[in-house]
Amino acid sequence: MTTPPATAPVTAPLSPPARTWLDPLRDAAIFVGRSTRHSVRSVDAVITAIALPVVILLMFVYVFGGALRPSGGYVDYVVPGIILLCAGMGASTTAIKVNEDMTTGVIDRFRSMPIAAAAVLAGHVVASVVRNLASTVVVLGVALLVGFRPEGDPVAWLGVAGLLALYMTAVSWLAAAFGLVASDAEAAGAFAFGIMFLPYVSSAFVPTDTMPSALRGVAQHQPVTPIIETLRGLMMGTPVGSHGAAALAWTVGGVVVGTAAAAALFSRRTAS
Repeated sequence: MTTPPATAPVTAPLSPPARTWLDPLRDAAIFVGRSTRHSVRSVDAVITAIALPVVILLMFVYVFGGALRPSGGYVDYVVPGIILLCAGMGASTTAIKVNEDMTTGVIDRFRSMPIAAAAVLAGHVVASVVRNLASTVVVLGVALLVGFRPEGDPVAWLGVAGLLALYMTAVSWLAAAFGLVASDAEAAGAFAFGIMFLPYVSSAFVPTDTMPSALRGVAQHQPVTPIIETLRGLMMGTPVGSHGAAALAWTVGGVVVGTAAAAALFSRRTAS
């Protein structure tokens, strides 16, 4: 009588560990790092985020400043508009990168991994805000060197930082939504035109009361003007008035609309 050969015990396949509430945050942090590395490695992105804002600031101060405000001090007036103008430029990069993710097939690879779907867009948006905040610090540093003399107290500067973060978050989410709906990267980059155009028809570079009546009405009732006036008042220690509430409403509304639109479009684009 022979003994049957021993067989290895059959084990059930290992199941992936259960995800916790921290996992989406970790996923988002990974995608923030990915987007940031892509920005650092891209010469175009570095120029757009850092060098171009400085060039625009110097151009307005030294080329146009003498004509627009002969008595001097134009740099104090123009800094808020330059910051918002450059935030729009940075948001165009976000639209392009989101569109490239959707059109090059990489998003299909991400969907096969156990990651939170929202982390992909959140990574792009947070990286965009970080880029814009970095360019803002550079612009403010150069502005101080060329004569910018803000008079706001520390509390006012906290308000400046909060309002800028809200604005940059709003335009970044709107850019992500535009990148999802655009047919290609070039079309996605066109988002910058609309965002960059708004500061020019506002109080960013000249007071609105110097404009023709029809244009003045547009400038006084578009989103960027109350944001610029609020930033200018906080930076220079002057009254903000009703501009503060309007600026908060526009920026918070932009965040809500941009986030909802991006989430809906992403869900539609990635639906099986």
